[in-house]
Amino acid sequence: MIPLRKASSNKLLNKLTGGDRRSIGQFNKIVALVLRRPTLFPQLMQGMWSSDLLIRMRAADAAEKVSLRRPDLLQPFKTKMLRLLDEATEQELRWHLAQMVPRLRLARKDRQRAAAALRRHLDDKSSIVKTSAMQALADLARADDELMPEVRELVTTLTKSDTAAMRARGRKLLRQFERNDV
Repeated sequence: MIPLRKASSNKLLNKLTGGDRRSIGQFNKIVALVLRRPTLFPQLMQGMWSSDLLIRMRAADAAEKVSLRRPDLLQPFKTKMLRLLDEATEQELRWHLAQMVPRLRLARKDRQRAAAALRRHLDDKSSIVKTSAMQALADLARADDELMPEVRELVTTLTKSDTAAMRARGRKLLRQFERNDV
């Protein structure tokens, strides 16, 4: 298990404290600041291992938004992120990790490890986690021909069942797979 850390000495993370799970703290300011000053990204990433649940989920959300524009910033955290993908129990961490991990440059062994964790996330009680895991599996499969047949079959199955969000995402992914076959 990855040890949780106190965030008190990290001024950036202190801006993510307070409120409840529905509030976002100074989330938007943090994303903008880190995009302007990428050297702050490691401080933001520390928050995903904070002992404070709100900081963990907000840091994961902010890191995901930053990495959407700067995926290269994630690479130094590859090993830790893969371990956290295996171990995370909070739904907010799980869905944000599912969004970020496919942005990493992964060796086949690491892709297989990530895919195994994401398959387990398909059993999560959260529809968002399951839908994010399905999308992440599809993203990983695009970079791994060996993974594609299994993921295509899995997406086909999930599209016929589960939640409306998963069915809609599954249909979209299946259309993308078909376009790539042409």
